[in-house]
Amino acid sequence: MGTRLSPPQIEGYERDGYVLFQEPVFAPSDFERLRAIFEENLDRYGESNLDLMHLREPRLLEFLLSDAVLDIVEPVIGPNIGLWSSHFISKPAMVGKATPWHEDSSYWSGLISTMEGICTLWLAIDTVDRENGAMKVIPGSHHNGFSEYEPVDSNANIFPTQIKSQFIDESRALYFELQPNQCSLHEARIMHGADANTSSRRRAGYTMRYFPTTSKVHLENIRWPHKLWLARGQDHAGNTFEN
Repeated sequence: MGTRLSPPQIEGYERDGYVLFQEPVFAPSDFERLRAIFEENLDRYGESNLDLMHLREPRLLEFLLSDAVLDIVEPVIGPNIGLWSSHFISKPAMVGKATPWHEDSSYWSGLISTMEGICTLWLAIDTVDRENGAMKVIPGSHHNGFSEYEPVDSNANIFPTQIKSQFIDESRALYFELQPNQCSLHEARIMHGADANTSSRRRAGYTMRYFPTTSKVHLENIRWPHKLWLARGQDHAGNTFEN
């Protein structure tokens, strides 16, 4: 098994639903190439149109399917890994909206046979800290994944709903502060969000999402064009992958 995580990091992910990898993910030259691809596509499409970028930008597959990434993901997913999705996130200085408290799993009902094991690697492109809207999580909240939601102001938030406030203990929130080319991992069911970026600095990252191929992704239920890649190992659930 390829691994770049220590045993305490793996244990922490299983217990808390997240881990911070505060080391370079890519070699410096590779990270600079990835950052250049991001800047190019940000200029081309704008902040609000960066979802599923690898479907439009095949150069990203080199990074998404690289051992540098998969050796971080494999210890928490297992040896059989599928690439589900990726997207860039760019919150501009001063006006970047908040990300309300949510679980990724709440948006995927009916799209996959089980939420267990889905992992998101969030790669920092810019320096990320509390001042410019770092991601925050409620440690250990990944054992459910389907909370009750309430509406929020869509002018101030990137989603129109959030987990009902009575279920969130803000005093337990932990913030993911990262330098460029460092990353976090979080489990699909963990409660997480981010404050608005009111700083003078942009906050950009690249979200890479993977699933264990013991799970079946129901492509027929996804309402937009979608493709999967077998990143490592073998498929065990009858998934349809790109060649």
